[in-house]
Amino acid sequence: MGDTISRIDLHVHSRHSKRPSQWILQKIGCPESFTDPKLIHETALKRGMDLVTITDHNTIDGALEIAHLPGTFISEEITTYFPEDRCKLHVLAWDITEAQHEDIQKTRENVFDLVPYLHEQGIVHALAHPLFAVNDRMTLEHLEQALLMFGIVEANGSRDARQNESLSAILDALTPRHMERLADIHGMEPVGERPWEKIMVGGSDDHSSINIARMHTRFNGEPNKQALLDAICAGRCEAAGEAATPRTMAHNLYGIAYQFYTRRAAMSDAAKQHVVIRFAENGLNPARSSEPTGILHRLRCFMGRGRAALHSLAPGKDSVQDSLLKNAAQIITADPDLMKVARGCAGEPRTLENEVARFISGSANRVLRNFADKVLDSAMGANLFDIFHTIGSAGSLYALLAPYFVGYDLFSRERGFCNQALKRFGVRQDLQRPLRIAHFTDTFDEVNGVAGTIRSQLELVSRHGKRMTVVTSGSHKSGPGLANFDPVGEFQIPEYPELTLRYPPVLEMLEYCFEREFDCILAATPGPVGLAGLAVSKILKIPFHGTYHTAFPQYVRAFTEDTAMEDGCWRFMTWFYNQMQVIYAPSEATKQELVERGIDPGKITTYPRGVDVERFHPSKRNGFFTQYRLEGTKLLYVGRVSREKGLDTLAEAFRRLSKMRPGLSLAVVGEGPYLDEMKRTLRGTPAVFTGALHGEDLSQAYASSDIFVFPSATDTFGNVVLEAQASGLPCIVTDQGGPCENIDPDETGLVIPAADPDALIRAVLHLVDAPERLAYMRRKARGSMEERTFDQTFLKTWELFGARIRDAA
Repeated sequence: MGDTISRIDLHVHSRHSKRPSQWILQKIGCPESFTDPKLIHETALKRGMDLVTITDHNTIDGALEIAHLPGTFISEEITTYFPEDRCKLHVLAWDITEAQHEDIQKTRENVFDLVPYLHEQGIVHALAHPLFAVNDRMTLEHLEQALLMFGIVEANGSRDARQNESLSAILDALTPRHMERLADIHGMEPVGERPWEKIMVGGSDDHSSINIARMHTRFNGEPNKQALLDAICAGRCEAAGEAATPRTMAHNLYGIAYQFYTRRAAMSDAAKQHVVIRFAENGLNPARSSEPTGILHRLRCFMGRGRAALHSLAPGKDSVQDSLLKNAAQIITADPDLMKVARGCAGEPRTLENEVARFISGSANRVLRNFADKVLDSAMGANLFDIFHTIGSAGSLYALLAPYFVGYDLFSRERGFCNQALKRFGVRQDLQRPLRIAHFTDTFDEVNGVAGTIRSQLELVSRHGKRMTVVTSGSHKSGPGLANFDPVGEFQIPEYPELTLRYPPVLEMLEYCFEREFDCILAATPGPVGLAGLAVSKILKIPFHGTYHTAFPQYVRAFTEDTAMEDGCWRFMTWFYNQMQVIYAPSEATKQELVERGIDPGKITTYPRGVDVERFHPSKRNGFFTQYRLEGTKLLYVGRVSREKGLDTLAEAFRRLSKMRPGLSLAVVGEGPYLDEMKRTLRGTPAVFTGALHGEDLSQAYASSDIFVFPSATDTFGNVVLEAQASGLPCIVTDQGGPCENIDPDETGLVIPAADPDALIRAVLHLVDAPERLAYMRRKARGSMEERTFDQTFLKTWELFGARIRDAA
């Protein structure tokens, strides 16, 4: 044999495969592969293969077409079944005759009949992609029986690297004792003298002509059929090349779809020169492209008649398809690397795969931006007919991304089975790896309770060595634990300018989460990023949990004074949160409200919240408000300055209080749409408006006040109530929402009816007129917070996350 190394792709399909090239192709309307057998031969040789064979499903017609060519032989991929439940296996059989093919078709219905026949005939064969559940019926018991029956197995080029690596790890871990145990369990005699020693070969499993020889077999021996078969049987071979990714699968699916439709649709010469068609031809059908790519040809196509053809497919105004075509042309012509593909200058499969993925992502992002803009514009204008019309275009977006969704979905399910198999064979030692959470949020930079809580959690994650990544879009911040994606568009909410809805690049987020294998996706908000988290969780089969922070429906009612809009918002919120396996509510009041709105109470659990007791401390009292010339007993409000926070009630109450108790003053810390009106209402009273405060200024403002007033009836929790108490302030809160659960009534604060100025006045006077009572409640407020540190509550929350994720699993 010498040191000769030869190569062959042992698993490639032609247009003759009787089975659909992948079950998933049915989802995009492509019934078969279209690769010409002669093209397979030509491409395989171009890609460094020394021998060529075709393994179509249950047919040898493709192999027969090239059987007369040098370096070829007849093979097939056999679909066989476990008889008890029709679980499918695929078996590669090499160098067979037409008579043997006929016999194989008669025996293949039962794997226990097929395998003995292959041995009797001396047919070299292998189990293809052993960890791939072909028809979703594969179990660990089936895998164990297969390992008893087959001595040769395949590392597959259309499967995830994880699957091939897991297979290799399982085979390496096999021992004589393993095989004896399996033989006893299943009552089967293992194949081979040393059945624990398996031989691994490689094949591309290509259906599109794009990835022929991406994975192949290298063997020690001369480049001829007999040397190959001898090398396989003796184990003088190895799987070589590169495994697939979801991008690879999507690229194949686009390629097959393109080949399918172009074979059935006549195209004018001008249309063929359109930049989008040229891009598709070279990116999705590269092996079949045989046109010259020299300088003169390119000049003729792109400077002359070809340039005019770039615009020959003029898009119409109303057609989604035409809009897609126009956008596609703009994306390609503006990108030098994509134009290289259009010109046929980027022929490596991996390069084409990446460039096609970039193009699809860019096209999808444009469609998503236009779609979201129209939906939100229509929703804000309450134009339901426009919404229904616009939603129709979502089908085009899904169709554009479907191959990627299918690829990630399939590979994720396969990873789950791989993990089970590794555990069964005692390979994986890291099954108790640390919990990994992806926290999706639409708000991170903004000044609000949700963003502040998540930023604090990110600091605690780092401090305690936990694995949480905040996934957001359009943040101006960066740093460890933050995955920030550039938005593809954004929408400004007129009544809430502090919060901009940003449309995230869903495909990029999907790829990011797939690669990092998170254990759970936790959604903090129901906006576009939260919806992206839902989509990612569904596709990757990751548990989807959520925290309920903000009562958006009540905000909508306050903004619009339209109960129909509020009801519509509740319908959306109920749908969104019902998609979750677990919902973390900040208070019992919030939990009850969600239950009343139709959310399964079994999904909802309350979780602890903490406060930074070092940052917010009575020792920070330093007369902060002297710069504003405030004297006497100071009332404080901190938060968004908007009507839904009950500030119209506060303004009315303080306007009257200032006349009743001249030594009383009010400080309002924050920004918002109600600011100007509130200033006008309180003109002439001892009230100051500081704007938003941060850092030490905020801590000193809390500690330098005397009573915290928070008249909101829409807050689900109220972080500021904890901050105020930690600073030594008793709090006056309403009886609606979560804040009232964060005080000890009559000990650390007072609870009053919502939207009742008289009740608020009585509560303030109760404290102001009793200095001893006020001092007592100040001490109690601080003491109640000392056991609610960020660190303590975060660790409790993290334990809760882990417990609920394990319960769901």
